[in-house]
Amino acid sequence: MEQEVGLIGFGEAGSTFALAGDWAAAAHVYDIKTESVATREAMLAAYAQAGVLPAHFIEDALDGVNLILSLVTADQALVVAEAAAALIAPGAIFCDLNSVAPQTKQAAAQAIEAAGAHYVDVAVMAPVDPARLNVPLLLSGDKAPMAEAGLQALGFARTRVVGADVGRASSIKMIRSVMVKGIEALTAECVLAADAADVLDEVLASLDASEKARPWDARADYNLDRMLVHGLRRAAEMEEVVKTLDGLGTGAAMTRGTVERQRAIGALRASTVPEGLGAKIGMISASASVAREAAE
Repeated sequence: MEQEVGLIGFGEAGSTFALAGDWAAAAHVYDIKTESVATREAMLAAYAQAGVLPAHFIEDALDGVNLILSLVTADQALVVAEAAAALIAPGAIFCDLNSVAPQTKQAAAQAIEAAGAHYVDVAVMAPVDPARLNVPLLLSGDKAPMAEAGLQALGFARTRVVGADVGRASSIKMIRSVMVKGIEALTAECVLAADAADVLDEVLASLDASEKARPWDARADYNLDRMLVHGLRRAAEMEEVVKTLDGLGTGAAMTRGTVERQRAIGALRASTVPEGLGAKIGMISASASVAREAAE
């Protein structure tokens, strides 16, 4: 691969991509661990194994490259963008692949674009292992099509531009995580309690019997319908679930949140539930807006 790329961050994602794409000497790689005496040798060994060019300082990774990929920890994403902004070449494309809020990416974009470079919000939509270069990537930003071409040249096979606004791609990822990570947390809360109560097999069998596969739009429409109609009753029931989990000592943080959300939507006391997911969302959102205004 002849295209040169500056890669900031050589953790699981960065090293996986570089190895999968055989980027080798086409990649100039910087990781902050290279600057620490305690971790420098391990990082240099990792660079050597991948065949990439080591950058001892961030400016070395940015020098002479027009495409930069940032793959650092979430708490360092904005720090790295601001540091890169002081060194980046005008016209270079800075692809921010970090899992952070759209507001964080917009702040990073301001720094990069003030330096005359281009910022592209990239959302990594699945674990990098085992997908590697087949991991789905969503891109947004004014120069997203240009960045997409560069990423495809690096070997990324599943890219899609979702808009011209920085923050749109990360909004999709962050909001999707409400469901994906929320289900994981609910799973833990449920099975830990079931195991403590010695009813795990029965609970899992009951879930298998009641779960019916359906598209998410239909599932969301049904769930909001039930909450609008029965939210107050369900909140009361879930209060008892909280007592159950507290008694077992396994934790009820997610369930307490369920009580609050069920009660808030049930308190709307909808006399007529509108048809369709969009109409239900509109009704709930409008009521929430009125409540906020009243509180102010």
